[in-house]
Amino acid sequence: MSGIEKNVRRRVITPTSDPQNLDPLLRPRSSQQYEAQPNGCERAFVQRDKIKWFWAPAFFGFWLLLYVAISIPACNRLPRPLTIQDEAKHPDQFIAERAENNLRELVDLGPRVVGSRQNEMAALKMLSQKMMKIRSGTANDIEVDVQVASGSYVHWSMVNMYQSIQNIVVKVSPKGTNSTTYLLVNSHYDSVPAGPGAGDDGSMVATMMEVLRVLTHSNKPLKHPVVFLFNGAEENPLQASHAFITQHKWAKYCKALINLDSCGNGGREILFQSGPNHPWLMKNYRRAIKHPYASTMGEELFQHNFIPSDTDFRIFRDHGSVPGLDMAYTYNGYVYHTRHDRAEIFPRGSLQHTGDNLLALVQEIANCPELEDSSKFAEGHTIYFDVMGWFLVFYTETEGVILNVIVALASIGMCGFAFKLMSVSSGIKLEKILKRVMHTFFVQLLSVFVGAIIPVILGLFMDAVHLPLSWFTHSWLILGLYFTTFFFGLAIVPAMYFHWTKQDKLPIGQRVQILLHCHCLLLAVLTLVFTICGIRSVFVLMLSCLFYTMGLIINIATKLHSKEVAWVIPHIVCIVPPFVFFAYFSHGFFTTFIPMFGRFGENLNPDLAVAVFSVAVGFLCCGFIIPVLQLFNKSKTIICGLLGITLLCFIFAMTPIGFPYRPETNVQRFAVLHTKRTFHDAQNHVRRQESGYFIMPQDRRTYSVKKSVINMTLAQRIGDDCEKEINCGLPLYNQRWHKSRKNSLWIPASEPVLGTNLPTVKLNAKTTLANNRIRYDMQLSGPNHMAVFIQPLNGANVKNWSFHQAPLRLSFAPPYFIYFSWGVNGDPLKFWIELEKPNGNGNSSTMELGLGGHWTHHKDMLTPDFKKFLDSFPKYVDATPWPASFESWIY
Repeated sequence: MSGIEKNVRRRVITPTSDPQNLDPLLRPRSSQQYEAQPNGCERAFVQRDKIKWFWAPAFFGFWLLLYVAISIPACNRLPRPLTIQDEAKHPDQFIAERAENNLRELVDLGPRVVGSRQNEMAALKMLSQKMMKIRSGTANDIEVDVQVASGSYVHWSMVNMYQSIQNIVVKVSPKGTNSTTYLLVNSHYDSVPAGPGAGDDGSMVATMMEVLRVLTHSNKPLKHPVVFLFNGAEENPLQASHAFITQHKWAKYCKALINLDSCGNGGREILFQSGPNHPWLMKNYRRAIKHPYASTMGEELFQHNFIPSDTDFRIFRDHGSVPGLDMAYTYNGYVYHTRHDRAEIFPRGSLQHTGDNLLALVQEIANCPELEDSSKFAEGHTIYFDVMGWFLVFYTETEGVILNVIVALASIGMCGFAFKLMSVSSGIKLEKILKRVMHTFFVQLLSVFVGAIIPVILGLFMDAVHLPLSWFTHSWLILGLYFTTFFFGLAIVPAMYFHWTKQDKLPIGQRVQILLHCHCLLLAVLTLVFTICGIRSVFVLMLSCLFYTMGLIINIATKLHSKEVAWVIPHIVCIVPPFVFFAYFSHGFFTTFIPMFGRFGENLNPDLAVAVFSVAVGFLCCGFIIPVLQLFNKSKTIICGLLGITLLCFIFAMTPIGFPYRPETNVQRFAVLHTKRTFHDAQNHVRRQESGYFIMPQDRRTYSVKKSVINMTLAQRIGDDCEKEINCGLPLYNQRWHKSRKNSLWIPASEPVLGTNLPTVKLNAKTTLANNRIRYDMQLSGPNHMAVFIQPLNGANVKNWSFHQAPLRLSFAPPYFIYFSWGVNGDPLKFWIELEKPNGNGNSSTMELGLGGHWTHHKDMLTPDFKKFLDSFPKYVDATPWPASFESWIY
């Protein structure tokens, strides 16, 4: 055989009965029936192994419809309120109409500020009369006590002192009981200056009154007494709860707490703090509650100071070691602490919602065995959340750790198994598949980073061009400004990667599956990391992994994973439940936080914060949805269309649609104090005296009123005074003002009317002690609300004083801030301060003392000029005004 013949490759055809294995040239025409032919559904949706591009709007619309039709209604669902006519059919149930009548009667008294007649006399009288009426014909024993108390504690870095503030305390006991185990239920009837306080917290007071009525007349037995605390000084802040838990005769018997508060006006009350370390409370909540609404994430956000509020729950926890449940309204926070917080806009259904829950919860906890010695059941933190308001999911932190680890590892394992199957079905070696996985994982990380950075840059840009808070009224603009930009970044990076590697042997369907698997791996790793860090809210990432893995298992079991497009159907079906759930609680999250940006102060860029929130929520809700866009024809065009939505919303933001404020419903907040400032030198001579309007902005857009308000162009930043005067020379009202004092404004104006009860410090004695120490004995008198600032001078140090010892023990930085308020008794406050001076410095000044006074409930003291100034604010502004003074002395 010649050499040429040796190199000839011979083709041998082996006979086979399988038509699919025949040579295409030899295959009979009848064997064409074995080739897969697209069915009608595939012809409608699929073209060239991709989804036809014109189905993209339907894809987006499907998810938007789920959000609008299911998630939002679940957030706003309220029960049918019962009327007084329904009482005959429901004798043991909460009647919302009665609670509403209680609310209107309380709110009609006007703002109830500590020290005002409305708070110390009218509200006390109204509540006492209600209690006397409830006592008649009751099936239980009722005791009513009016507590008048004085005391102090440290709130953040401020000494919070109170004198003769009041509480109304009602104890409901089974007849003949000798139980010394009580359940405590608390809310407050005082309000902020100029605020009717319907939502905060008149609604909860009215609810407690109705629950008290039903409870006392019900035939259902109580095993343990229930104490209802109507506290009269929460806005000061938190003074009355401190007075009760540290001084009242019943406080030591209170073993558990239900605290009721509000940062809104209506909606559903959310349980946002539990325990701590008492899971039995959540077990009782789950058994009793009729309309569950609870969130571990809300608890962690609140306890890490993401929410600019505080509640009495902290006082009972820190000063009384009382475990409990903390619940509050968060809906319509736009009117919170404004003059628009009225009873007329409070939904009756909200009262029914809270009343049903509170009544059932009180009856459950008051009869549970754990209440007798709750310390035996302190077993650690809990993880809890409601599902669409239908039912509550609750488990311990230990169970949560186990569940997180199992789900995360199972997700990683299933993704690894999917990679192996992909290698088998494609004929590509597993090593090469894993190499693609590594590249895709890096692409996914890069896409998340790019997706996050674009909204952040946009948030900075919106603030730079004076367009912050454009979504404050029309919150849907957030979707168009920040969600779409995140989705664009999340999608465009993989799209470019697929474009640059389009010669890859793997079909696009399997490459998109790898992208989704990589996202699942990322979530699983984050779940493990956050679990190690002790973050309980990581359950949301665990749920994402769980449902995606379920879809992956279905695809593998049905062998749809090897199909080009069909695998998308199980994937979407399994992603729908977590999407609806995440959209549900994210909607509640944004509903709560968006109004808060109107009172976060000037230091925070609200658009930057919203951009970050949008990235987090978008990553959670749509991390498994956006990658599916790669399966569409013209995917890059579709993805770039998201930027068109952003551009359109940016245009809206520049129009009146994007103006943040609306009269009465979405207001801009300012605190405006008509202030007189006086500064003395070391010889007690007046070195500086001036009067003006001290303005404390509450948000980023102070410039919005510049053209409207009288003399606003003359406003000066107070920052220069912060360098040379004690505490900027301002009558700061509370600790939050203290933190943002450098952003306040000063406009020169005529002198305010301050009356005769001026803040005064009288030096009773000055005593030189051993070791270069000097003691000052003083007394303070003045209006109901005062602030004392103490700044040691010339190297002196405060060694001791009669105030709370914590600032000295914990080495707080001066100037020291002491807030003092009194209720029914304005006797002078006597105090002493002991300072140590450095050696050889005996003739120098020792300290500077600043004194602020606030007439928060004296509308009659507003001067005509001040009223004219207030009237010049636009109608969309809620300005809270009162006269104030500041005076400093050097000793």
